[in-house]
Amino acid sequence: MKFLLFLVMSVALVTPTLASTNKWTPKYQKKKLDKKLTFEKKKATKAPVKEEKQVAKIAKPVPAEIKANPLYKLYSKKYKSKAPLENLKKKTLEMKQKAVPLLTYVMKTNTFPENNRWVATFMLGRIMGVKAAPFISKFSFHPNWMLRLASLKTLLALNQKKFKGIYTRLLKDKAMIVRVQALENIRSLKLNDLAPYVWAMLYDKKNYVSSEGTRKRGSIIKTIIKTMGDLEFKKARKPMLTMIQKKKYSDIHEELDYALSKISDRPSPKGDLNVKQHFWKKQAVGDVIL
Repeated sequence: MKFLLFLVMSVALVTPTLASTNKWTPKYQKKKLDKKLTFEKKKATKAPVKEEKQVAKIAKPVPAEIKANPLYKLYSKKYKSKAPLENLKKKTLEMKQKAVPLLTYVMKTNTFPENNRWVATFMLGRIMGVKAAPFISKFSFHPNWMLRLASLKTLLALNQKKFKGIYTRLLKDKAMIVRVQALENIRSLKLNDLAPYVWAMLYDKKNYVSSEGTRKRGSIIKTIIKTMGDLEFKKARKPMLTMIQKKKYSDIHEELDYALSKISDRPSPKGDLNVKQHFWKKQAVGDVIL
C-alpha cells in the first residue's frame, strides 16, 4: 500500500515537469514551425553576400590643349543674362578656326552649362559652315532636348536639305518644341516630299492636350494645317474641305482656309468666315460633280 502511494505521488510530481517541457502542439502548427526552422537554418548556413563596392566615377581629365584655350573658362561659366552670352559669341567668332576643337569638346561634354553648349553648336555652324553639318546632325539623337533643338536650328541655318530622315524622325519627338522645329525645317526648306509625314502628325496623340477625358488640339495642329498649304499637299484638300464645313473644327477654320487657298486653283474671297465657308462648300460640291 505504501508502495502504491509512493508511485502515485511520484507520477504527480513528474507530470507537470513533462507538461512544461514537452508542450503539445497541433499538427497544422507543427508543420509551419518545422518549415520556419528549416528556412532559418538554411539562411544561417548560407554564405554571407559581399557588399558591392561603390566605385566613384572618375571624370576624365580635360585635355591640355582644351584647357589652354582662352575660351575654356568662358564656356565653363554659368551666365544669367543674354549680354555675357553675346560676348561669348563675339569672342568665339574672333578666334575662328582655333575655336573649333573647344566647341566640339563643349558640345560633347555634359559638365558645361546647357546654354553654353547651345551657343557652341551655333558657333560651330557659323565658323565651319556646311562642313560641320554631319557632326551637328549627330546631336539630333542627343538625350538632351536642348541639343536636339540646337542641332535642328543650326541645320536649318545651314540650309541642309539632305537630312530628311532626321527631320521626319523628329516630327515624333517626345518634346513638343523639337517637333515644332522639325516642322519648321521641313516648311522652310520646302521639302514637299515629306508632306505625308507632316499630315500624319494630325493623328499623333502627343499633339493633343488631354482635358477632362477628352483630347483638345494643341497649338501645333494649327502649324501643321498651314504647313500643308505651304508644302502644296493636294491630297489633303478633300479632307480639309470637309473639316472647314464642320463646327467641331471651328478653332482651326482660319488655318484650313489658308491651306486650302494655297492648294486650290484660286483662294477664298475676302470677307468673314461665313463667306469663306460658303465658297469652300461650293468648291467641295463642284469636286463631287466632276
